[in-house]
Amino acid sequence: MNNFKIKYNNLELMGYPVYNDSIEKIKLSENKIIINTINPHSYVIAKSDKIFQKALLNSNILLADGVGIVFASLLLKRRKVHKINGPHLFNYLLNHYHNRNLKIFFLGSTENTLHKIKNRISKEYPNFHVEYYSPPFKKEFTKADNKKIIYAINSFEPDILFVGMTAPKQEKWVYKNEQAIITKMICSIGAVFDFYAETVKMPGKFWQKFGLIWLIRFIREPKKLWKRVFISTPKFIFYVFLSTFKISE
Repeated sequence: MNNFKIKYNNLELMGYPVYNDSIEKIKLSENKIIINTINPHSYVIAKSDKIFQKALLNSNILLADGVGIVFASLLLKRRKVHKINGPHLFNYLLNHYHNRNLKIFFLGSTENTLHKIKNRISKEYPNFHVEYYSPPFKKEFTKADNKKIIYAINSFEPDILFVGMTAPKQEKWVYKNEQAIITKMICSIGAVFDFYAETVKMPGKFWQKFGLIWLIRFIREPKKLWKRVFISTPKFIFYVFLSTFKISE
């Protein structure tokens, strides 16, 4: 898998090297950089999904997504890890590289959402060259599916590949296929596609400031997110408790 590892300022937290530096330190390089995020829900899922766990550990950059990881870093390490979520990363990369003629590719979501993303970027960041691919909506892709996906990406040879197929599917897909992909950076950013396309409204700055995006999303989509709130969050708190007192699981 991803044998190349840039040395970043990371914080070892509950078995994961969580990125603990400013977002401005995240740059394109000649080597492929895999960027994922970790939050309480993904941490809990990875406990029983070893491929997902490997995918997170294989990241060059693993971002702390949400207040849960910040809380754990304060309690366990007495240090406040830098919180950088998917929308924050996405906006930073667009703004930082908008004066360069980079090629960016979007993988995931519907044709309608992807078309809206491309149109918006063409207006706001006209120097970018944008392409996209909407894969079939299924739990597992066939070899034929993957061949089409990878061909679409590699034909374009993007500088940055954004993957939005929700966790853990997106991270696992990248982990299994990243060596076949021609790009400099792969970012798994989930719900950002819908936020940027404005098919789903982004929670306001107040909620973003206090790390409560999850609460607004839960209120809007309780059926989709109830497991995160009522199962994953209590489990994560329990794992933090075990780590606090160094109790074996």
